[in-house]
Amino acid sequence: MERAITRDLVTHILLFSSHLLKAVNFSAELDCFLALALVARQNNYVRPILTEETMLDIHNGRHVLQEMTVDTFVPNDTKILSDGRINIITGPNYSGKSIYIKQVALIVYLSHIGSFVPAEAATIGLTDRIFCAMGSKYMTAEQSTFMIDLHQVGIMLRQATSQSLCLLDEFGKGTLAEDGIGLLGGTINHFATCGDSPMVLVCTHLTEIFNESCLVKSEKIKFYTMSVLRPDENSTDVEDIVFLYRLVPGHTLLSYGLHCALLAGVPEEVLKRAASVLEIIATNKQVERQCNERILAKDQLYKAAVDKMLAFDVKKGDLNLLFQDIFPVES
Repeated sequence: MERAITRDLVTHILLFSSHLLKAVNFSAELDCFLALALVARQNNYVRPILTEETMLDIHNGRHVLQEMTVDTFVPNDTKILSDGRINIITGPNYSGKSIYIKQVALIVYLSHIGSFVPAEAATIGLTDRIFCAMGSKYMTAEQSTFMIDLHQVGIMLRQATSQSLCLLDEFGKGTLAEDGIGLLGGTINHFATCGDSPMVLVCTHLTEIFNESCLVKSEKIKFYTMSVLRPDENSTDVEDIVFLYRLVPGHTLLSYGLHCALLAGVPEEVLKRAASVLEIIATNKQVERQCNERILAKDQLYKAAVDKMLAFDVKKGDLNLLFQDIFPVES
């Protein structure tokens, strides 16, 4: 009886399946529009202007998710016209470089699906594709993060047009520094010398690319950095550094890694040792081994064990006595 009722119900529903599917699709689309409208109203989004020109002009753009997780979010402008198509962004870790290029991509994407965008004003050129090489890796991926980046950049180089937006975040860091510098420099040079360059945002710590022999001289390339406030330019105290999260023209050669380590809660003795090593390397001196009584005592113990093994008579000696001597049983 139950099977008959179920079968009759399914048969009856199938007669109206096309109408039901249309109703479901309409409800889903309406729900999406209402969600976009609600978020736009709650977070002061603006209506973007779409243009056929290959350009971006975003005033005080914000990241749609990051601004919800912090008390104060620092907005940034983005302006990419016929010149300055390639923006190379340097700056410390934790200074907001990745958030910035992601917010640009999100604003471009939202404007193309008909949504308002998190900015005070935005003029967005029609974009055919958004390419990303962000150093991310799926848990199920059978390739290394660096190999995934290479594949993504390869697709980018082959398929990007003047209407594409390309994001490269720390490309080249997953291999030997020299190889990474060469790959990044070659990628930037390709975009700079091709006829119709896409809009490119590059974040990097590989400051060696600023060498004149690495990058071509081109009006298409512009340099930016995330500003940092230091009360005293000669100060070596990592606690004196304040990140301003503001994009400004220029570039920096410092990453302030010790300050980031401090923010991450790395123990003080590790930071002191790291600062000491950095200072020694900066003066072209040899880094000496750190003196530690516990480490020295272990070294002496290991040296004594090696000496005993070298002096051991393989033919006449007793292995049990040797091992008891080298590895005494603690009572």
